[in-house]
Amino acid sequence: MQNQLKRRTFLKTSLAAAAATTVPFKAHAADALKMGVVLPSPVADVGWSHTLMDGVNTVKEAYGDKIEVTVLENIAEGPDADRIANGLVGDGNTVLLLGSFGYQNGGMQIARRRPDVSIIHASGFMTAPNFSPFTAKYWQGTYLMGMAAASLSKTKKLGCVAAFAIPELITSINAFMLGAKSVDPDTEVSVVWVNSWFDPASEQEAAKALISQDVDVIFSNAQDTPSVISVAEEAGVYAFNLNSSMKSYAPSKYLGVVGTDWGPHFKRLVDAHVAGNYPGENFWLGMEDDIVYTADWNADIPADAVAAIEARQKEIRDGSFVVFKGPLVDQSGTERFAEGTAMSDGEILGMDWHVAGVTTPLPS
Repeated sequence: MQNQLKRRTFLKTSLAAAAATTVPFKAHAADALKMGVVLPSPVADVGWSHTLMDGVNTVKEAYGDKIEVTVLENIAEGPDADRIANGLVGDGNTVLLLGSFGYQNGGMQIARRRPDVSIIHASGFMTAPNFSPFTAKYWQGTYLMGMAAASLSKTKKLGCVAAFAIPELITSINAFMLGAKSVDPDTEVSVVWVNSWFDPASEQEAAKALISQDVDVIFSNAQDTPSVISVAEEAGVYAFNLNSSMKSYAPSKYLGVVGTDWGPHFKRLVDAHVAGNYPGENFWLGMEDDIVYTADWNADIPADAVAAIEARQKEIRDGSFVVFKGPLVDQSGTERFAEGTAMSDGEILGMDWHVAGVTTPLPS
């Protein structure tokens, strides 16, 4: 796989909490656009917030001194985040990037009150003429990772350390399971939910708990730290993650990354704001949009598995293979979708059940 299957081709507020960091980029033009960014975790060198900032930097590079960006990181979801976002608007920011599902309600209130402000929102389901959520089809990549994991697993036990039980993460786990079962039907997946986007200690303990159950491949699902990846490397267990590469934290056991490149999408939305034709719609983007990609594949993956993964990825990109297509059976053994029936986008976006083979019940 030559280390990569298909890399992307590219198409100051006074209300900030003490944990927040303000990173203003100087603007010299008097009419500079002001953009505020609120992130749920530290930017760091890897992870979700790091990936979002890569996307913001694409916008900054394109606009140069015609844009001023204020970044507030490590902002917990809830009232503080809402006050901070409102403070950014009060400071003249007319574009907001809100980087977490839990910022949705506060962001929508701003959108309704301030039609001159365009909001780019990470995940969620609400839309307005000036409010556009974006979500990645991570499951396209996690299906492929499941194929690779099953080809390497000796115990037939795979694991996942996951942040929150929301559809975006549930679909990623289900696709991981389906990909693995396509290679070995006896494979199982166990899940530990840590209920946090950023909790290194809990992530480490969850990874250790899975390893103690003979899990030999772990999926770090929406963690913003390399904690799971590092624990797996130490234990000699393969691991992969979402968003940005963490290979430097696991030089021998890194399975790969299901990455995202948000730069082109963010720039298109900022361009639309400037042009006065901002699209208030829900963007659900994947490999076919050059947003989701896979990279840093482990050299231990057998050659026949590499060939099968490459072929399947091509089919996912061109639409000839549909990941969520029946027969699909849930954990209880109930058939949810019959043979040949594909799930609609809405059904995938609202997925609140696990496919057969995932052994851990969803939290109530």
